[in-house]
Amino acid sequence: MLENLGHLSGTPWVYVIITLSVVLDVFVPILPSGVLVITAATAAAGTGTAAGAVSAVGASVDAGAHLAEMFSLVLCAAAASVLGDMVAYRLAWRGGDRFDRTIGRSRRLTAAQQRLGTALHRGGGGIVVLARVAPAGRAVVSLGAGVAHRTVREFLPWSALAGLVWAAYSVSLGYFGGQWLGTSWISTALSVCALFIAGSAAAFLMRRPERRPAH
Repeated sequence: MLENLGHLSGTPWVYVIITLSVVLDVFVPILPSGVLVITAATAAAGTGTAAGAVSAVGASVDAGAHLAEMFSLVLCAAAASVLGDMVAYRLAWRGGDRFDRTIGRSRRLTAAQQRLGTALHRGGGGIVVLARVAPAGRAVVSLGAGVAHRTVREFLPWSALAGLVWAAYSVSLGYFGGQWLGTSWISTALSVCALFIAGSAAAFLMRRPERRPAH
């Protein structure tokens, strides 16, 4: 995968693949899209490291080009994340009864939906950011917001922030892994492990019981 993405690095195809993966990940999370984003960033960073070693001038020019590419990867992944969130949100809004029955069969999903509604209502949509990192949390939040008929004004800003944080974190892992360890499966594996550790921490925080104020 690293080699294939390395050949596609710098071409429009890598952005098309990432966009499709991130959008569809909210519905079919077979291969977490973060893995693909990390792999693309690792391939681009590793290629830049090898090419930039020719000369000091070439290295500075190459570094600027690859930073621009990392920035483009962040924007692409973040925009695709928001697009996928809004598609799921709209589908759940229109088919609310069916999705509501599905969520109602699970205590965990019901509790997550209630916490989401309370957080958005109070302006504390940080749970949307946590859910974007947690495994399958993105789907629960996007569908839950649609089922509960939360307004776009409530949900969209937090979805955009969540997508940007997730994209920047994933691209940074791939970029620094590729810079320090080169284009290898070791750098990709370590970066993916860091992504899953963050996801596990986010899932733990989401499952933690909400503190109620003492009377």
